Amino acid sequence: MMRIHLGKILSFNAGYVDTASFLALHGLFAAHVTGNFVTLGAALVSDSQTGAWAKLAALPMFCLMVLVTKLIDQRFLKLQKNSYIFLLKLMFVLFCLAAALSVVYLPFPKQDTLISFVVGMLLVAAMAIQNAMHRIHWLKESPTTVMTGSTTQLMLDIGELFSKPSTEKKAQIYQRVYSILPTMLSFALGCAIAAIVYKFALLWLFIVPPVLLVLTYIYRENYKKA
Repeated sequence: MMRIHLGKILSFNAGYVDTASFLALHGLFAAHVTGNFVTLGAALVSDSQTGAWAKLAALPMFCLMVLVTKLIDQRFLKLQKNSYIFLLKLMFVLFCLAAALSVVYLPFPKQDTLISFVVGMLLVAAMAIQNAMHRIHWLKESPTTVMTGSTTQLMLDIGELFSKPSTEKKAQIYQRVYSILPTMLSFALGCAIAAIVYKFALLWLFIVPPVLLVLTYIYRENYKKA
């Protein structure tokens, strides 16, 4: 039986949420905050300024939630406890709230509304926790929310193979490739599935992330321990 690795679920979730939020919330990246600077700039010079407020608030919300995540972790450490399970449950609650609102109000209009803004911030907050947990709990795992660094490392490693490295160096390269490539493929698959669900089952679009969080909880120990 194939062992389900936590990184694959997390990267699929990131790709799915990013694509779903981009499509349903008219250009908002929930997992990839950097992209919101680009779409915000485009929105500010367009006639409609679609989703400008959500894109403007995405970075402050992301930063605030990362800070809150760190403070929660520090609180647990003072109590000599682990924040891991609590943070996963918090992500689940945020995704459930976004899903509940989206089922009622999808499709969201192109102009900013209170509901679409709240859904966007809930998704950004949940993905901020996932980003923060990589620096707190999943230290040895490849990044699952942004693929730029992983793609760069993958291409550098492939290029290194052409220089005929030593057996030891080659083993290290293959180990990195086997770690990075599944994450990238899972992220891409998440993007594709989100687009399909958006096209053919819109009301179910944001139901998927809470389900993925259930899987994340089930396979929560299947990651590289620091």
